[in-house]
Amino acid sequence: MANVAAVSSGRFSQQLARLSIYLLLVLFACYSLLPLLVMLSNSLRTIEEIKAGSILALPAAPTLDAWKIAWSEACIGTTCSGLKPHFFVSVSVVTPAVIISTMIGAINGYALTKWRFKGANLVFGLLLFGCFIPYQVVILPMAITLGFLKLAGSPAGLVLVSTLYGLPFTTLFFRNYYVTVPDEIVRAATVDGAGFFQTFWYVILPISAPIFVVTVIWQFTGIWNDFLFGASFSATGASQPVIVALNNLVNTTTGVKYYNVDFAASLLAASPTIVVYALAGKYFVRGLMSGSVKG
Repeated sequence: MANVAAVSSGRFSQQLARLSIYLLLVLFACYSLLPLLVMLSNSLRTIEEIKAGSILALPAAPTLDAWKIAWSEACIGTTCSGLKPHFFVSVSVVTPAVIISTMIGAINGYALTKWRFKGANLVFGLLLFGCFIPYQVVILPMAITLGFLKLAGSPAGLVLVSTLYGLPFTTLFFRNYYVTVPDEIVRAATVDGAGFFQTFWYVILPISAPIFVVTVIWQFTGIWNDFLFGASFSATGASQPVIVALNNLVNTTTGVKYYNVDFAASLLAASPTIVVYALAGKYFVRGLMSGSVKG
């Protein structure tokens, strides 16, 4: 009987400890999600309801009017066209920048691990050093370069800047992942007559899905949320990225501050990254772990 009581007591202690951990995790999750819930709730309220009640209150009669205004009617400076044109500017910048930087990073990582050449470690070290260069250091030389290339103030210039700044990170990700790939696979392909790009395309790429997910999410999030490069290298008006336009929208007032529109605009600007992490967050973690064994 004593043994049974001891076992029951031990199981109860384990269940209590597990319940405590779950409650603590739920508390942390609620604390982390509270700002997002406040923004969402107030974006569905009218400005009169917000002023008359608490900012933490739920909407009495939810409405999407603030979302419509933020998307296509809100004033950004002297132009009242909402975030819509700026949203598509960000899409036109992020898409090619992510694709180009990811593919070049994959080739760099492949070359630095499976086709090692004299000075490969030095090249990798210099690329790795690029991960620690602050944004502010490259603004002036990049502005001069974009002016020389006649890309200043254009989305193409932002694509170039975002691609170049992202290459050290993409190279690091792929290099650390490809270190875990057995060299025998590449040697077998070489014996069969495959060259550099044939081996990369037919052998390496098919097993690179996890690290591609990591790199795409990393690059997409960083480029989409970037403010400094967007504010420095884009022209005024409709050619600004959505994050820069959001800042200008929030700071534009015409006598009355419409907080519901600001909340809706913030959620619209953040929606792509929220969707990406909601759908692919677990693959991001798996991809990071898959390259953590070696390197």
